[in-house]
Amino acid sequence: MTAADEAGGAGVPSGPVVLFALGGTISMAGRGVGGVMPRLTGRDLLDSVAARGPAAGATGDRATDSGGLAGIDVEVHDAPAVPSPNLTFGDILDVVAAAGDAVAGGARGVVVTQGTDTLEETAFLVDSVWPHDAPFVLTGAMRNPTLPGADGPANIAAALAVAASGAARGRGALVVMDDDIHAARFVRKAHSTSTAAFVSPDAGPLGHLVETVPRFLVDVPRRRPVTGFTREAVAATRIALYPMTLDDDGAFLRDLERTHHGLVVAGFGVGHVPAALAPVLGGIAAAVPVVLTSRTGAGPVLSATYGAVGSERDLRERGLIGGGYAHPYQARVLLRLLVAAGASTDAITRAFAELG
Repeated sequence: MTAADEAGGAGVPSGPVVLFALGGTISMAGRGVGGVMPRLTGRDLLDSVAARGPAAGATGDRATDSGGLAGIDVEVHDAPAVPSPNLTFGDILDVVAAAGDAVAGGARGVVVTQGTDTLEETAFLVDSVWPHDAPFVLTGAMRNPTLPGADGPANIAAALAVAASGAARGRGALVVMDDDIHAARFVRKAHSTSTAAFVSPDAGPLGHLVETVPRFLVDVPRRRPVTGFTREAVAATRIALYPMTLDDDGAFLRDLERTHHGLVVAGFGVGHVPAALAPVLGGIAAAVPVVLTSRTGAGPVLSATYGAVGSERDLRERGLIGGGYAHPYQARVLLRLLVAAGASTDAITRAFAELG
């Protein structure tokens, strides 16, 4: 059974998978002296899949293929190719809007290729706003195309198979890397160079690709999308991220509520800070939303176990909002959207409680 066969079924659109190419390592190529740069187009990336040559039957910006694309019709859109540290919320929201238009026009799914440096954040941003049942899949590469064993073509083929799959519908944003299928809400980039860099420490992958076919093993409740913000409001909203470190005097926290609209604290362990910083954070929380997360990268913050000054319980009493399982980077994404939407403290608290 091919990915195209698996994609069939009642209620599944028969339109193309739309691929947006945003740059990143997956699109890098060399030119003379110096390091690699993003130079490959979406068409180039498609041509690299499986057969490593032009897709059979390609016309213009659409292609089908009997090899790596497994009969999937693909429509390509190129955005300005940039290293992913240069991406903005606005860039991703523009892609989400264009992808929504494509789905409204009959596309069965969406794939975005981009750099992996910010992939866990952009995927969570998409998951926070994507309202459609159509799969929205993000992928990239850890080895650029000039290196032996470049992983980009295999990741693109896998992402297209997932985006075309009926089994992927209604699951929100997904990250597909190294034949693993991750929920955007759980995925982390846990290694700087490994092709197995992406993991989901709190839940594990939702599934895998086996013989090019997506197999889902786990269901995750769908999040409610954040609404009510504008692109301009998001751009104007400043959210700080502050990690706790040993013997920190908190100098950078002073007057933060005057320069930012919210704060994410990456606390020690289950959500602790030095006792001297607890009243400082409480003062900030009286003015702007402050979300408490763990700097560990896995596991939730607690709510009522420890009672010392600076403990999670003390900080809750001072007005900090528990971030649940949210990674600090993800919490910053969600808080920025919520503040831009004018969400109340109660609404922000509910949104983070939804993450577990």
